[in-house]
Amino acid sequence: MTYIPELYKQSSYMFDLPEVLIATYPCEPRDAARLLVINRNDGTLREEVFSGIKNYLEAGDTLVVNETKVIPARLFGKKSTGAKAEILLLKQIDAHTWEALVKPARRLKKGDWLSFSGSAVTARITSKLHLEGGRQIEFHNCDRWEHFLESHGHIPLPPYIKRADEHSDRGSYQTVYARTSGSVAAPTAGLHFTRNLLQELQNREVNIAAVLLHAGLGTFRPVSCNDIRDHRMHREYFEVSQDVADLLNQTRKRGNRVMGVGTTVARTLESIYDKKNGYKAGSGETGIYIYPGYSFQSLDAMITNFHLPGSSLLMLASAFGGVALVREAYAYAITNSFRFYSYGDAMLIL
Repeated sequence: MTYIPELYKQSSYMFDLPEVLIATYPCEPRDAARLLVINRNDGTLREEVFSGIKNYLEAGDTLVVNETKVIPARLFGKKSTGAKAEILLLKQIDAHTWEALVKPARRLKKGDWLSFSGSAVTARITSKLHLEGGRQIEFHNCDRWEHFLESHGHIPLPPYIKRADEHSDRGSYQTVYARTSGSVAAPTAGLHFTRNLLQELQNREVNIAAVLLHAGLGTFRPVSCNDIRDHRMHREYFEVSQDVADLLNQTRKRGNRVMGVGTTVARTLESIYDKKNGYKAGSGETGIYIYPGYSFQSLDAMITNFHLPGSSLLMLASAFGGVALVREAYAYAITNSFRFYSYGDAMLIL
């Protein structure tokens, strides 16, 4: 049997969480959520209210956010037999074709047609993808995608939020700075920011920079390998403009810090950072997978939520904060009844 160091065992990132600590609704107001501040230099933990994030940023620092917008990506349809079917859109291939996850996968096969109540739109499954429950789906009679999704799509709340999506989720499962549609999961660390808090940071001469990464399967697909190094990320689309790259390089040149809001920002910046030339503008798809042992180059601090056991998100946070310190922080959060996951509280890793 091959020896796997503790650092690379999936079991090293598992923990027991009382179900009562899973947040099913967001905190109101957004910035009233709790914040656990982790200091990597001295190993201390400190409790704050999220609005206190402003005390950890100085004039000249740059806060980097992900401006992706969550689409109503969950669709409920029926086969010609009347059997119910569920579709979670993942990635648009062309004007009429999407990659998606379907339920029940074993009953939805190539050639099956689906209809949607009250709509002329139909969908045909054209092929099976190389991922569990994955299908390529071709839509017909659908020339106005945004209109169809707004009228028939549902906000894709994660399955651990054991309730149907509500109208309020269309706003609350979206950052206040969301601009470009394409994600099927929210960049949840950013859910805590209010417009007033962002304005206050700007008044303090903190820069706000926006990058784009459309969160898809790569973000929420669980790590199922015993050796986490065997996991492969699903590729996701990103964009970083020249103006943002220039700002980040200027920030570092001045001796100021770059703080990333969430794991999607961390993955985006690490994908475009060059050791010799610094931050580089670019766009494309990234399948970067960050786990302990990885050496970060692009971030000086990071805001992130409390993530699921055994998830690539927890592994990324552990790579940035240190496995032992992040494990201690999670134990503290559980003992002190912090709220977990997408609608939960946040951590700031300094």
